[in-house]
Amino acid sequence: MANIHDVAKRAGVSVSTVSRVLNGNPYVSEEKRIAVKRAINELDYTPNRLAVDLIRQSTRTIGVIMPHNNNQAFDQMLHGVLNRSVERHYSVMVLPTNYQPENEISYLDMLKNKQLDGIIITSRSNPWDTIVPYAKYGTLVACEFTDHPDIACAYMDRYASYVDAFQLLKSKGHSRVAFTTARGQESNSTRLTIRAYQQVFGELAPSLHIKDCYSMADGANAARQWLQAQSKPTAIYANGDEVAAGIYQYARTAGLRVPEELAIIGQENQPVGVALNLSTVDHRLVQVGEQAFDLVVEKSKAKTEIPYQIIMRSSV
Repeated sequence: MANIHDVAKRAGVSVSTVSRVLNGNPYVSEEKRIAVKRAINELDYTPNRLAVDLIRQSTRTIGVIMPHNNNQAFDQMLHGVLNRSVERHYSVMVLPTNYQPENEISYLDMLKNKQLDGIIITSRSNPWDTIVPYAKYGTLVACEFTDHPDIACAYMDRYASYVDAFQLLKSKGHSRVAFTTARGQESNSTRLTIRAYQQVFGELAPSLHIKDCYSMADGANAARQWLQAQSKPTAIYANGDEVAAGIYQYARTAGLRVPEELAIIGQENQPVGVALNLSTVDHRLVQVGEQAFDLVVEKSKAKTEIPYQIIMRSSV
């Protein structure tokens, strides 16, 4: 198997000249560049990409930490990252954690070992005190707000959006409002949702919050619990349009009129919500992913807020 010295000998140049050609250095004459490329082809030489990356001090690869990829919210953020990666000729490595802290640490170690140029954290399972020390090895960008000076973030004001959604339902005359979340109070989003609810409606009855909702089936199960209860909610705020669609389907099967007897609002402006004409809180997660990617590539420490939007349709 040919090595870099064989290429240099065949091309009649120095090893350093071959290295410059491999790294795209412009300060090589066209004659020598052609000779090196010809020698590479003739010898069928494949450079050691790890060695080339070490010379460049760049892998042109960005990691995206996400708990799983069967969730529209995380898929939207990843979609934004991939949009930008194609435009800027970067590779993207998806790093699923299933919310296991040790998995997250193993991916942060990849940054420490120079296998990645930076990491985007769509959702985390470790506290910031554990994550922040890794910022010295490369750029870390969060998809939630953090005021730590070493961590950049592309985020939307989730708390304000939750307050606005609950205020909207209250303004429509609803006082018994239920809501779903993906995780329990270990999740920052869930804690913010509960705090927003309490700000608008006061004390939260535990029966009005159902967690572990990710899909249409989960939404239908949540609706079944609430709508078969003696004291039913008159409005439900779902943590995703797929969950909201499950709630909608169950409500219609049960003979309830939407929104007259049950108002429903979802999240993230997903296709199923558009098809069913569901009101939604659009956190513009594709734009969050795009901005997070730009912050990584630019090695920025900026805090960039993406505005959310409440889209009114016929379900409220």
